[in-house]
Amino acid sequence: MAENQQSSLDSLLGKLVIERGLATSDEVQDAYALQKQRLDRSDLENLAGQSLADLLVETGVVTRAQIERIRPEIEERQRRQIPGYQLIERLGAGAMATVYKAKQLSLDRMVAIKVLPRKYTQRPEFVERFYEEGKSAAKLNHPNIVGAIEVGEAAETHYFVMEYVEGKTVFDDITHRGRYSEPEALDIIVQITKALDHAHQKGLIHRDVKPKNIMITQDGVAKLADMGLARAISDREAAEQEAGKAFGTPYYISPEQIRGEIDVDFRADIYSLGCTLYHMVTGRVPFDGPNPSAVMQMHLKNQPKPVDHIHPELSSGLAEVIEVCMAKERNKRYASTAELLDDLQAIQRGEPPMQARKMFDLAQLTSLESSETKQLKIIDSELPVTANPLFWLMIGGWSVSVLLLLLIVILTLTR
Repeated sequence: MAENQQSSLDSLLGKLVIERGLATSDEVQDAYALQKQRLDRSDLENLAGQSLADLLVETGVVTRAQIERIRPEIEERQRRQIPGYQLIERLGAGAMATVYKAKQLSLDRMVAIKVLPRKYTQRPEFVERFYEEGKSAAKLNHPNIVGAIEVGEAAETHYFVMEYVEGKTVFDDITHRGRYSEPEALDIIVQITKALDHAHQKGLIHRDVKPKNIMITQDGVAKLADMGLARAISDREAAEQEAGKAFGTPYYISPEQIRGEIDVDFRADIYSLGCTLYHMVTGRVPFDGPNPSAVMQMHLKNQPKPVDHIHPELSSGLAEVIEVCMAKERNKRYASTAELLDDLQAIQRGEPPMQARKMFDLAQLTSLESSETKQLKIIDSELPVTANPLFWLMIGGWSVSVLLLLLIVILTLTR
């Protein structure tokens, strides 16, 4: 056991001194070789003075002070060791989690491990949400969704193991190479729409669809990631607890999420997917402002500039689909993710998006009826007085009164 613990410490130290530039890979390997020589000639249980740190100091590669300065990080990394996995490198970090590339020892495969920051481990609401993400992901089994492997806790470290995707995000692509062509964007969005349709059929809404949460593998397969805000549509208790709070990313959040409505459903994902598609084909977000609050106000009140007005080569069909996805009123969006998928695939075939056209036809009919009603009121208000029946009724009454008065006067004079 002592040998295993020392080996783990040595491995962490070796990686860290190389990362920090305190030693080269060759120098660390030389120290390992010296360690092996000495251990072969001594009692394996007597490891005093034979640690990698001691040998690196002895050979003059690093100083004892340098070892002491990095010891806290070594201890922190040791605490983060997860049984059955070997952490290889950090892939990224955000406010809510740090993600590592790791090796699953039992199956000899690469995985990604999301770790909850230590500052949140004493806050039950954050721990609960972290585990809910794992449970939500575990309910889904789809080629376009990053798969869940396990969620657990080791040495006060809460972790979520998931499929490792060798590739990049859509956001990375937009940032480094610019906007997508229409065919490229449609290929990715069709795959993500299929993923969302699967999730919606399982009763889950993602609530944070955005370019950073869409991974693209080296084979061009799109995968929806990060179920951190996912919630069961039927989870009334969670919805009530979140009432009045805006959960989502400002650039892609739906109006109903901004208002903190309780009954947020799959149409919020459709709105966010529309914003994501908008960003992909134009190279810019639908709304931008000096701060998140300003951007969210635009989602509530402003209409985005149509994508085919920004880039005329984009099809009107694509513009129509995005417009329906991003309708302010959710009952004016697609009635299901399946309907959206029909339209996206129709555009890919060079056909018009019939589901979107139906929405436009209905909107135009409603607008026409309203316009005709207003027109009738205007026409009615502009008719001449003589066209009003009441006018002639009044004239008739007055005429009869005048005739009666004349008759009375005549009778009086003839007496």
